[in-house]
Amino acid sequence: MPVWDDVVGQERVVTELRGAAADADAQVTAHDEGHPPPPTSRMTHAWLFTGPPGSGRSTAARAFAAALQCVSPDRALGGEPGCGFCDGCHTTTIGTHADVEFVRTDLLSIGVKETRDLVRRAAMSPAGGRWQVIVMEDADRLTEGAGNVLLKAVEEPAPRTVWLLCAPSVEDALPTIRSRCRLLSLRTPSAEAVADVLMRRDGIEPELAAQVARATQGHIGRARRLATDEAARKRRAAVLRVPLRVADIGGCLRAAQELVDAAQEDAKAVAEEVDSKETEEMRAALGAAAGAGSRMPRGTAGVMKELADRQKRRSTRTQRDTLDLALTDLAGFYRDVLSLQLGSPSGIANVEVREGIEQIAGASRPEQSLRRIEAVLACREALDRNVAPLLAVEALTLALRAG
Repeated sequence: MPVWDDVVGQERVVTELRGAAADADAQVTAHDEGHPPPPTSRMTHAWLFTGPPGSGRSTAARAFAAALQCVSPDRALGGEPGCGFCDGCHTTTIGTHADVEFVRTDLLSIGVKETRDLVRRAAMSPAGGRWQVIVMEDADRLTEGAGNVLLKAVEEPAPRTVWLLCAPSVEDALPTIRSRCRLLSLRTPSAEAVADVLMRRDGIEPELAAQVARATQGHIGRARRLATDEAARKRRAAVLRVPLRVADIGGCLRAAQELVDAAQEDAKAVAEEVDSKETEEMRAALGAAAGAGSRMPRGTAGVMKELADRQKRRSTRTQRDTLDLALTDLAGFYRDVLSLQLGSPSGIANVEVREGIEQIAGASRPEQSLRRIEAVLACREALDRNVAPLLAVEALTLALRAG
C-alpha cells in the first residue's frame, strides 16, 4: 500500500509531495551516478505543514519522509517513490529509520537544549546515503530561543538534510522560520473520507465509523480514538450532558468539578503507565540497585529531579489536552444548537444527543448560542494562559448558564 494512502482527503497536497519526492529521487540518482543535478526541481530543504487539528499534518510529513527514503527497485522502471513496502518506507513509517528523526513533545514547549541536539544531528550526513530528515510534529511549541537556534539550520542546511515542520497554522510558526519554508496547507477531511478510512484500515462497523467521523468533524485521530475506545466515548457523552446540567449554580459547579476531575484522572492514568517505567529505567541507567527502596548512587539526585520535573510538566500537558478536547466537544454541541436555530437541521454533527440539542435550541436564542461558543473559546484561551483549570471551567459553566 503506497505511503500516500494514509493521507486522507488531501489530494492537492499529495500531488505536490509526490512530485517533490520524485525530483528528490532524481537528485540522489544523479549524484550517485556522477551526473549533474537536474536543472529544475520541486524539492526543497524546508517544509511547513499547516492545517487544523485532525487534518493529518504529521501523517503527511511522515508519508513524505518515507517517500524520500524509498528504495523500491520499481523506481528504476518508472515507479514513483513511496511504495510502502520497501525497507526505507517501512522503517520510516514505524519510526526506526536511522536517517529519520521524529520530534514530538508531551510537554508545554520545545526548548533550546533539545533544539540544539536536533541541529547537531541535522548537520550529519545520512547513514544510508539518501536524506537526513527531521520531522518536527510540534513546531508551534518551539520557544523563541529554540526558534532562533533552529533558524540557522533552516537558513543554511546540510546538502542532504530536509526539515519537515508541522503547526496548526502559519501564524503558529515563528516568522523567521516560516519565511524560509515551503508552505503546505492541509484542510479538514470530509466525514465520509474519515469514515471510509476507519472501516478500511481499522475494521470499524460502518454505523459507528460514520457516527464518530461526523461527531469529530473530520478529526482523524479523535475519530479513531472514539471508535476504538469505549471509555473515550463515555467521557465524551458526559461532556455533552453538561449543557443540560447548568440550570443552577450548584449544577454549574458540579459539572466544572467533574470535567476537571476527569482530566486529572486521564493525566494520572498516563503517569501510572509511563512514569514508573521511565523512573526505573533511569535508576538502572544510573547504576541503582533493583527495587524502589534502594539508594541512588551519589551525584545522581539532580538527574532524578530533572526527570520528576519533566514528568510533572507532562502531567500538566495531559490534563490541559484532555480539558481542551472536552471544550472542543462543548463548542460542537452549541454549534449544533445554532445550526438548528438557524434552520439547518442537516448540519447537526452530534446526532446521538439530538434530543438535548433540540431542548437547548428551543429554550434559547441564536445570540445566546453564540455567546456560549465564545465562552468556550475564552476558557480555552484562559487555560493557555495557565489560569487554574477549576477556576477557568467554573467561569465557563456559569457563563453557559447565563447565556
